[in-house]
Amino acid sequence: MAKMKAARWYGAKDVRIEEVDIPEVAPHQVKVAVKYTGICGTDLHEYLDGPIFIPTEEHVYSKQKAPVTLGHEFAGEIVEVGSAVTRVKVGDRVTIEPILAEHNLIGDYNLDPNLNFVGLAADGGFAKYCVLDGDLVHVVPDSISYEQAALTEPAAVAVYAVRQSALKAGDTAVVFGLGPIGLLIVEALRAAGASKIYAVELSPERQAKAEELGAIVVRPQEGEDTVAAIQRLTNGGADVSYEVTGVPVVLGQALAAVHKAGECMVVSIWEREASINPNEFAIQEKSLKGIIAYRHIFPKVLELMEQGYFSAEKLVTKKIKLSDIVQEGFIELTQDKAQIKILVEPE
Repeated sequence: MAKMKAARWYGAKDVRIEEVDIPEVAPHQVKVAVKYTGICGTDLHEYLDGPIFIPTEEHVYSKQKAPVTLGHEFAGEIVEVGSAVTRVKVGDRVTIEPILAEHNLIGDYNLDPNLNFVGLAADGGFAKYCVLDGDLVHVVPDSISYEQAALTEPAAVAVYAVRQSALKAGDTAVVFGLGPIGLLIVEALRAAGASKIYAVELSPERQAKAEELGAIVVRPQEGEDTVAAIQRLTNGGADVSYEVTGVPVVLGQALAAVHKAGECMVVSIWEREASINPNEFAIQEKSLKGIIAYRHIFPKVLELMEQGYFSAEKLVTKKIKLSDIVQEGFIELTQDKAQIKILVEPE
């Protein structure tokens, strides 16, 4: 059987580049020749502290468990289709919506009780080929490069977060945390017509990137209390805040940074509890809302990309080969905040 290289997760700080069998295609599946796969913050968390999403017992839909091939932000070309697949064909350029749900992409699939993801609970995109359900691919417009298409998944999180929030054109917003998702939310807010987008981040490199994308950076290290600064700049608080750090103290700041009856959106995945004061809701009528992943949003993200949003040229800071994924990918991302999005090419 033909072999390929893949980045396999065995445990925390144990990702191995291995030769694995190229999988066979079942009737409902397609084989994608991977072009680029982004390293997600989730991949990094799995590398540092996993398993988080990676199952140690067989997942109910994929029938897989660790070790698993990582990578869920990817794009490529279809090179084989199963006998039951009719909506896409060999040669199609596609981006992958890596959802594992009982009915694939039907209904409120991101709220499936057993929700998981290709690249976490099924073999993903850090490999030469990925075989997955034919329903999970979206054809990419000719004007969009594979590098750009690999950003569709994280951009979908951002667009979904903004669309699920109360933000309306002309509103003010504040984003706490300017990693890749936070920066993409800045872009999604711009697309949604936010009048002013404030951004809070400690890293000077990421502050600069947010300014390049049109945000007004609030620098916590410059003496003035972050919340006080935002309330001063917005004349009483922003309309909507987006918490994208997963840091408990920041959740309180994000809630305090919106005006009375304002809304705070929780976008992060949390590893521990955070305490908040219920009087923020009772006395000030604020709302706290969360999202998980996305649903029914990929086509809209691709349309925005055709208009120039979520530019790979601005957000991709490095491209590496699969063999270098640990040292130049995971370890680099923990050490260098100037790295925003690293794309991995298969070998």
